[in-house]
Amino acid sequence: MTVSELNIYPIKSCKGFSVTSAELDAYGLAGDRRMMVVDGEGAALTQRDLHQMGFIEPIITNKALTLRAPGMKDLSVPFSDFSDKQIAVDVWDDSCIALDCGNTVAEWLADYLHTTCRLVRMDQNFQRQIDKNFSRRDEHVSFADGFPLLLISESSLGDLNSKLDIPITMNRFRPSMVVKGCDAFAEDTWNTIMIGELLFEVVKPCARCVVTTIDPKTGQSGLEPLKTLATYRRTDDGKVMFGQNVIHVEKSGKLKLGDEISVIK
Repeated sequence: MTVSELNIYPIKSCKGFSVTSAELDAYGLAGDRRMMVVDGEGAALTQRDLHQMGFIEPIITNKALTLRAPGMKDLSVPFSDFSDKQIAVDVWDDSCIALDCGNTVAEWLADYLHTTCRLVRMDQNFQRQIDKNFSRRDEHVSFADGFPLLLISESSLGDLNSKLDIPITMNRFRPSMVVKGCDAFAEDTWNTIMIGELLFEVVKPCARCVVTTIDPKTGQSGLEPLKTLATYRRTDDGKVMFGQNVIHVEKSGKLKLGDEISVIK
């Protein structure tokens, strides 16, 4: 088995991009979901609320953030222009302290999304812990929904697509890592894996939400794939599972396409 895809989503619920290699840090893939759009009360905004967020393309260099979206003029803001103002924000049930990214970005986002909002970034001095029921070593997470990494196998998507009238692509599920060379849903049986020389713990299935029903190309939502997944991937408490949440044991290192994966247990 090998790694076939690595994805980074700089801004929560906005467009991501694939890379051939990625550094790991304390929060997951470096640069992944370190920024987030919030409403006027500081609550996270996602495609659940605003489908068009999926069209916002963040481009990051060493010096600046560029935002691109249909019908909008590209906005480039040097990181040196970002505010250091602290803002109280909420990511689902977690209350956090974040740093504001300034009025220029906020105005651009408000124009595109047609709602009052701001862009915030992680404050490295504030640690957001993962669910204590699954924490092994006091792990932390960025603005991702709950865990540092999400893993899905190509075979699992293939199995789902064999049941759909219209196949869908992997980016519906926004995984950090995609693997190939295993049976469909083999990842459900893993507890500990090695990717290259790095150790990972597979801690829990990922419950899927309505964002998976939004076509990334059109922004239109439908019933699939949740309708079909619910016929064979629903738990007793009604959640629909697809993919596995993963914690990295080593908090530094490098992943790359083609890395060998071995199941420890």
